[in-house]
Amino acid sequence: MTASKNIPKKVQEPTSDVEDVFVFASESVTEGHPDKVCDQISDAILDANLSQDDGASVALDAAIKNKTIMLLGEITSNAEVDYEKIARDVVKNIGYTNMDIGFDANTCQVIMEISEQSPEIAAGVHKDKVTEDVGAGDQGQVFGYATDETPECMPLTALLSHRLVQRLDELRHNGTLPWLRPDGKSQVTIEYHRVEGALIPQYVRSVTLSAQHSPDIHLDQLRQQLLDLVIKHAIPTNLLTEKTIYNINSCGKFVRGGPHADSGLTGRKIVVDTYGGWGSHGGGAFSGKDPTKTDRSAAYMARWIAKSLVASKLCRRCKVQITYAIGVAQPQSVMVDTYGTGLRSNQEILDIVHSNFSMKPGSIIKQLNLRRPIYKQTSTYGHFGRNVFPWEVPKILKY
Repeated sequence: MTASKNIPKKVQEPTSDVEDVFVFASESVTEGHPDKVCDQISDAILDANLSQDDGASVALDAAIKNKTIMLLGEITSNAEVDYEKIARDVVKNIGYTNMDIGFDANTCQVIMEISEQSPEIAAGVHKDKVTEDVGAGDQGQVFGYATDETPECMPLTALLSHRLVQRLDELRHNGTLPWLRPDGKSQVTIEYHRVEGALIPQYVRSVTLSAQHSPDIHLDQLRQQLLDLVIKHAIPTNLLTEKTIYNINSCGKFVRGGPHADSGLTGRKIVVDTYGGWGSHGGGAFSGKDPTKTDRSAAYMARWIAKSLVASKLCRRCKVQITYAIGVAQPQSVMVDTYGTGLRSNQEILDIVHSNFSMKPGSIIKQLNLRRPIYKQTSTYGHFGRNVFPWEVPKILKY
């Protein structure tokens, strides 16, 4: 796949009405980053349960360090799942099969502390057996964000940072760069012009890329290959100028990586998972949680609403907030902010949202068909911006 696909090749020219110039950066991580390893384990176990029992209740965290994987959480399910095998297979498929690389899926120990969901929470969440009236699995706030600066309605900084690490993983798996190892990170900084609340990307100020590697590659060779085969492949040439700064393995050697160099934990890359720091974040992680947990499902709904508003051209960018109380189906509040880019007032757009979307947890599950094993693929390269997910297909709004 071409990593720069769908990124606009020509950046919109600013007008004389530019309000201000500012820079913004977003980061991403490879599938072999220890935190992302844990996200993938948690979501693989969730999928395994949902594939056998679509009513499974799952809230599972994973932790990884040195020679140990820990599985911690609550699962109530009729499925028969070999959790240890799933964890080992995830890590093995990423490429951690030798301690010289950073972890060995074949020889590690797997420790499990898993119990059933609290009966008090289960009673509150499932007190009504009618699907539409399932109560929220927890209190909390979620946010959705969308912008017209890319066809995917994603911030360009976030989109490009994902494309960089996706390209790293691609070149490692297909053998093009055999010296690459699983761990790695990216960061993209872009200069924007803000015009009447809308954001106009100008150029990439800097690219930071750190890739774990074998000891037999020289740093100069590594840097040149990553520039040519990763950065220039993932980022359109019109966004790279003579002023662009490249920080490629700027700390030097990166041989020791993965869980041997750093611990990992599910849910520790929540900004990477969402919008790269744009908009807001409610604080709840996604991975390892079944769709009755509004941290996850309602965040997908908020994104669906925001993207639908931008795709319908009711605004150029917007933020949506939804709040919940545990055991209560009806949202406690809904907010829409178009940053001054709306064709109608925020209140009028909010009225359109209420007339087009039901935000009860049970209704979200039904509308987006969330009781399916679709979550493992969300656990790398962000949960938003790829049309393979139902919340990424804009709804045609009636108003």
